[in-house]
Amino acid sequence: MEIKKNITEIISNKWEEIEELRREGIDPFGHSFNRTYKIKDLIENNKDLQIGECGKEKVSIAGRLMALRVHGKAIFGDIEDISGRVQIYIKSNKVGADAFKLFVKIAIGDILGLSGLIFRTQTGEITVFVEEFTLLCKSVRSLPEKWHGLKDVEVRYRKRYLDLIVNPSVREIFIKRSKVVQSIRNFLDDKGFLEVQTPIMQPIPGGATARPFITHHNTLHRDLYLRIATELYLKRLIVGGLEKVYELGCDFRNEGISTKHNPEFTMLELYEAYGDYYSMMQITEELIVYILKNVLGSLEIEFRGNKIDFTPPWKRISMYKAIEDAVGIRVDKMSPKDFSKVVKEYNLNIKGSINRGEIINELFEKFVEPTLIQPTFILDYPLEISPLSKQKKDNPELVERFELFVNSMELANAFTELNDPAEQKRRFEEQVAKREAGDMESHFMDEDYIEALEYGMPPTGGLGIGIDRLIMLLTNSDSIKEVILFPQLKSIE
Repeated sequence: MEIKKNITEIISNKWEEIEELRREGIDPFGHSFNRTYKIKDLIENNKDLQIGECGKEKVSIAGRLMALRVHGKAIFGDIEDISGRVQIYIKSNKVGADAFKLFVKIAIGDILGLSGLIFRTQTGEITVFVEEFTLLCKSVRSLPEKWHGLKDVEVRYRKRYLDLIVNPSVREIFIKRSKVVQSIRNFLDDKGFLEVQTPIMQPIPGGATARPFITHHNTLHRDLYLRIATELYLKRLIVGGLEKVYELGCDFRNEGISTKHNPEFTMLELYEAYGDYYSMMQITEELIVYILKNVLGSLEIEFRGNKIDFTPPWKRISMYKAIEDAVGIRVDKMSPKDFSKVVKEYNLNIKGSINRGEIINELFEKFVEPTLIQPTFILDYPLEISPLSKQKKDNPELVERFELFVNSMELANAFTELNDPAEQKRRFEEQVAKREAGDMESHFMDEDYIEALEYGMPPTGGLGIGIDRLIMLLTNSDSIKEVILFPQLKSIE
């Protein structure tokens, strides 16, 4: 209670200062300011200045005051904008007595516009010798922890604006995220893909096995679902003749929250007519290499203490072979009785009736996935857990599907898309039966999608990449919350 009382008093004092400024004819919440340089460019352009040397050009910068050091009639401070931080120097005889008196009322956290000449101090620091300044916005609340950084993770996520102010490394994460997204668009646009937008509210959620969020449209008098994937709508566009499409956008899954999961997350999905899962492997490799070169300038990263090398070609191994190598089990040779024994012997988390595909996948997740540090394509998944994928010609128990794993984390999922409407309907019916038996993550029946397939969809390759997880890798972030500006959190009790 004492802390809250102190904060209330500080805020009250700040408002009194603001009213005093207004009485003096100074607007504490000013208007636009014409800056001639961002701070990073200013420093770069004057890097050759010698100690004691002064630049000839008058410059204007704007930003937040992050440090203040008063020495009688002279004040040093640090101004920061999105590009960097620079020292400022103010002398009473330079700006004038009245202006200097005003600057004494300026506090850390206030936003200023400043004009003056550049010089390099005796300690070698580039500094703006201020001739004029303007108060652009008075900060009512003080920055946390005497401006040495915001450490409380919960506060950082709930008050991301504060996190961005005091933790420059956090700003770098989201600047890098923006560059990744732009690189994706540049790459796909150059490849002839068309960016499209599909519905976020859908009458039938589909394209993934997940529990959806439900909303209600009052005018239509019907429930709708926030999309769990863009897949089925994008494949409708392939049917319609848009041969190469992609969408970058948010999906929503009403599931648990963890270091790798957020209910609202960003996905890239793309589909290419006349492709298959091999062409999707190629485009995945090319796209991620392109991103790394453009954003990081290197194909090697460090993530959670592991050095990861994205130099192609990446390892490719079938799911069955990976399980055999890790556990010594030939799942393709096992009988139903053998699968029952495996569930007990390896303490697998399987509920309900024995499903060979789910058992195989559980073996993989428990014993193989933790070992996949370097980029690895896992190929050829069981039919039972891949209801939208085309079966392999030489083994109909498997489908043409891969997932990409990096540092034990799934990063991408891709298929040769199933384009047989009768077979797709049969698989949807199996999913509906599972849902009726209590599996609320199973697919719904989508009759309109079946009808679309009946008009004919060419052989197609499809790919989904989790953008948030990709950013985690490229920024060495331990949690998905670090790379989402406003992650979902529990309510404050």
